[in-house]
Amino acid sequence: MSKIKYFSENLKVQNKTIILRLDFNVPLKEKKIQDKSRVLTSLPLIKDLINKKAKIVIVSHLGRPNGEKNSELSLAPIYKFLKEQLETNVFFFMGDINEETKNKFSYLKEGEIILLENVRFFEGENKNDDNFAKKLASLGDIYINDAFSCSHREQASIHKITKYMKESYAGPLVKKEIDAINTIIQNKKKPVTCIIGGSKVSTKINVITNLIKNVDNIIIVGAMANNFLTFKGFIVGKSLVEKGTKEIINKIYTEAKKYNCSIFIPEDCSVSTNFEGSGKTKELNSISKDEIILDIGPKTIKKIKSIIDQSNTILWNGPAGYFENTNFSTGTLAIAKKISESTARKSLISILGGGDTISAIKNSEDKFTFTHLSTAGGAFLEFLEGKDLPGLNVLK
Repeated sequence: MSKIKYFSENLKVQNKTIILRLDFNVPLKEKKIQDKSRVLTSLPLIKDLINKKAKIVIVSHLGRPNGEKNSELSLAPIYKFLKEQLETNVFFFMGDINEETKNKFSYLKEGEIILLENVRFFEGENKNDDNFAKKLASLGDIYINDAFSCSHREQASIHKITKYMKESYAGPLVKKEIDAINTIIQNKKKPVTCIIGGSKVSTKINVITNLIKNVDNIIIVGAMANNFLTFKGFIVGKSLVEKGTKEIINKIYTEAKKYNCSIFIPEDCSVSTNFEGSGKTKELNSISKDEIILDIGPKTIKKIKSIIDQSNTILWNGPAGYFENTNFSTGTLAIAKKISESTARKSLISILGGGDTISAIKNSEDKFTFTHLSTAGGAFLEFLEGKDLPGLNVLK
């Protein structure tokens, strides 16, 4: 199988124009960045290219403007932040991308940057249009995709652009994501345990069935666990349950037996009659019809900690409860603390992915240590499924 071409430190880029595809899809509130993580993680590569005297054209998206200009989804706040962080000239281009655009960029000097306005303002981006991809490609000499989280999309700035570039590479953040996931799938340090949350089994069935072949334990938490409890015959009251999952869950248990993978589900839980409640610990056989399961209980937390102790690699995707109410963040934070402590001792490889998992951790005042924290959502899961991501395929 052909390998992905990665951007090399030794590549001579002085006076060459680099088209740098990054993911600046950050949460904004009143045009202020709420979480700067994605921008901050991109800075080392940007600074490296500045030091090497490359000319840099940054391409990114924000939200889903569906091919229409929307001031609420402008990259202007990111532009202002980049100007504060970088000791070079940073320009913001808000015009159309057409045959004339390249000439408009002739003022760009070595070590300087142009940030393009939200690329999804253009219809050709979402449609993966050849003509639009060609216009984008004409703006530079070398293309670098350092947006792993967008690489599952067939969009012009991720996919078709490479067709019209002489040189295309994956960046260091993409490599870091792939290497992290490969520590679970290919270069694993056993035993490997995966903690999977979320609300729907159907959206993660392919991830789970692929993981079963590669890991030793799968722990099901969050609202997804309600489906497994129902399958086992427990009454879950008014808890969120996905319809028609019996066959899916049966398949999961069959595959797990085939590949000698242990499946763990909650042994007790924290419930309330509403999402704003204070929480009450319940055994699985004593949940009332008007109660909602909103977190895992102390027995389950103890069991999960024990499994983490016996593991050398942990993948965690999806919180253990309704963390938006701090009364139901106990399970999630207990798991985070245990994984962090084991990672800090350098005995555990820990990979965390998924927006909700990261949000739950960032909501906490505690400082955690993990081997790798993935900001990618859909791309992270699809890569775990074993899918070839369109944005990476074109870099092989």
